[in-house]
Amino acid sequence: MTVVNVAVAVIKVADRVLIAKRSKQQHQGGLWEFPGGKIESGEALADAIQRECFEELDIWPTKIAPLTVIEHEYTDKSVRLEVCLVSDYLGVPVGKEGQPLEWSPVGSLNNYDFPQANKAILKLL
Repeated sequence: MTVVNVAVAVIKVADRVLIAKRSKQQHQGGLWEFPGGKIESGEALADAIQRECFEELDIWPTKIAPLTVIEHEYTDKSVRLEVCLVSDYLGVPVGKEGQPLEWSPVGSLNNYDFPQANKAILKLL
């Protein structure tokens, strides 16, 4: 099975984390997620985080730190999530793809339905 390399941005300000709801048409549609997307061939992780945040949220991360790497196998695909903590950025987040956004307190993240691969991220926060 081919592995999809994904850059994931945990955007945290004070005790709140920005999450987005996946559209019904996407893999794992209707679930909440941390922003991010596929890493392009030859692309550095920090560059992928910046590009994905700009494409999805209209923000430009300025403080990015690696957090963890998670490998997960779904029935239809394997993913390798390269997760970074974004603690500062330029701009104001908006759902440029029409996705709902929420600033959730860290302690409330377990109240949202996330893809299985994201559950390990929740344990780190």
